[in-house]
Amino acid sequence: MARRRGPRGPDRRHGNPVLAPAVVRFQEVAPRESVGGDDRKEAAARTSCPARALQLPAAPAAPRLRPGCQDAAMAAAAVAAPEVLRECGCKGIRTCLICERQRGGDPPWQHPPQKTHRFIYYADTGWAVGAEESDFEGWAFPFPGVTLIEDFVTPAEEAEMVRLMDRDPWKLSQSGRRKQDYGPKVNFRKQKLKTAGFRGLPSFSREVVRRMGLYPVLEDFRPVEQCNLDYCPERGSAIDPHLDDSWLWGERLVSLNLLAPTVLSMSREAPGSLLLCLAPSGLPQAPAEGAPAPGRSVPCREVEVAVPLPRRALLVLTRAARHQWKHAIHRRHIGARRVSATFRELSAEFGPGGRQRELGQELLQTSLSFQGRPT
Repeated sequence: MARRRGPRGPDRRHGNPVLAPAVVRFQEVAPRESVGGDDRKEAAARTSCPARALQLPAAPAAPRLRPGCQDAAMAAAAVAAPEVLRECGCKGIRTCLICERQRGGDPPWQHPPQKTHRFIYYADTGWAVGAEESDFEGWAFPFPGVTLIEDFVTPAEEAEMVRLMDRDPWKLSQSGRRKQDYGPKVNFRKQKLKTAGFRGLPSFSREVVRRMGLYPVLEDFRPVEQCNLDYCPERGSAIDPHLDDSWLWGERLVSLNLLAPTVLSMSREAPGSLLLCLAPSGLPQAPAEGAPAPGRSVPCREVEVAVPLPRRALLVLTRAARHQWKHAIHRRHIGARRVSATFRELSAEFGPGGRQRELGQELLQTSLSFQGRPT
């Protein structure tokens, strides 16, 4: 069982930033060994990714700063977002702070109520555990399909990625978000897509995608879309609970969390109940040794699972977490500018042997040319 660790700063070799060993929350997702003999021995000993520089275009030389000052300097450079917009991209029932203030009076909208019972996801064990001082404190249930890799990029790499994103325009999106899309134009309702204008993922994502392949859970992951989302507390940014499409997008959803920590809130609208047991040992809520462990249950629709997302962490959702549990970012969990880069792969219909395999091959070839601009 992997141990919980705090974030680490970047290693320094000859004055250049290199990839800091990532903290992997499950031992089975430790990265594969590299080709070189020395790197192979080091990777086997540390179960971490070999140190390689992230080759981002026009990367500025990282300043030499005293320990404890580097993260603050990088954060100040990266979090400097463009001026908050005076208009929004909300449609239908979705709103943000901008349009809510403009409308004034009694709001014609209604924000969804918070779930009655809150559980916290522990990546060390893969269990969702009842929050402290709640009715289900000390009770838990297994929560499969979540992989969390901490410190996937260094502070210097994070700052450079956001700088490169900010060179291109951000489009207004719903619920106070802004976005940049690198992918085909898709009509999910009609199940149609257009490739015109799609030139691939951005060049600065080439190393990010390569680095993903060092982990067994992602070693054959080939994304065909990247969606950057910009969250800001001044706009009341959020995203409603939703399931990603499964006609075009495949099994794994991969998201890189930048600039600020947040919480991914997961909920399920299925009928029936979740069966609980006493929390496994090693957690603060674990029962005393030898204590009885009678079962309990809780209605699915009353449960919300909070998945803490550290800054610079990579999140992978698969299985039940991908297909059964909706995910959301609540407004209350955006306390500073946050940028996420979400990568999606193709479904089986567009893969080898699938009905639209030729179109899928075309999309992959374009995507992995890494010549894209936001569409």
